[in-house]
Amino acid sequence: MREIVENIFHELQDFKDDAKVADYIPALSKVNPDLYAISVSTLGKENISVGDCSVRFSIQSISKVFALTLVIKNIGDEIWNYVGREPSGTAFNSLIQIELEEGIPRNPFINAGALVVIDRLIDIYNDPYKQILSMVRELSGNSQIDFDGEVAYSEIENSHRNLSLVHLMKDFGNIHNSPDEIIDLYSHCCSLSMSTEELAHSFLFLANGGINPFSETVVCSQRNAKRINALMLTCGLYNESGDFAYRVGLPGKSGVGGGIVAVMPGKLSIAVWSPKLNINGNSSLGIETLERFTTYLGTSVF
Repeated sequence: MREIVENIFHELQDFKDDAKVADYIPALSKVNPDLYAISVSTLGKENISVGDCSVRFSIQSISKVFALTLVIKNIGDEIWNYVGREPSGTAFNSLIQIELEEGIPRNPFINAGALVVIDRLIDIYNDPYKQILSMVRELSGNSQIDFDGEVAYSEIENSHRNLSLVHLMKDFGNIHNSPDEIIDLYSHCCSLSMSTEELAHSFLFLANGGINPFSETVVCSQRNAKRINALMLTCGLYNESGDFAYRVGLPGKSGVGGGIVAVMPGKLSIAVWSPKLNINGNSSLGIETLERFTTYLGTSVF
């Protein structure tokens, strides 16, 4: 497997397309667009990394998986009274679907759905910031992981659309807490700064039936691990989720920081990072990397 990863990394050194770094969050626009990393972590305790694999970056919407896992662990299927489980068919930050469907987001990985999940985290925990950090630090095995304050506050200052989503859903009765409080926690979660090595480690519990393979602690039930993987497969890459399933064949979750994490249940997790995004807000080089990975490895979930 190491040879496959290293070959892909070298093959894609001169990869060219029209992708560009996200600039609607000013702090993200400062990232070097040429950074590139691949990290694989297996249940057999093999770790393979190439490129800028120790450089931390803002994981953005990848954090939605951690938040959802915490909420499901606490309130189970109750969350599905407030958030759907279907692909959105609209932009990840669309207000139209919320209006048409009376405040119920299509899934927990579009912004509206994630904001509802964050709202429930605030209901559940006295200090949800501490809880998210504790979870990510334990899963990654690194107690130094933290929020990136510059990114968080850059997002807060440019959160007009997300704030509109919260207010609209609150008008429909699907939000409990202060919109400003929700936006603050949401922005901090998105600002989590991690490397591909740390991300690959952190998602191994979803390859292992909900159990952290390093500590043997139960992060979520096997049933919920299956369901979270299913949601990542169908909804994890916004309006590119179908094409990602077609090309890569793994449950995955992307973020506008340029990261993508994918899971091969029973075997491994893989994290890739390249900051330049395609028109769907996903890492163009990251998707190409993952397509080659499953093709060369000769296996996926299908």
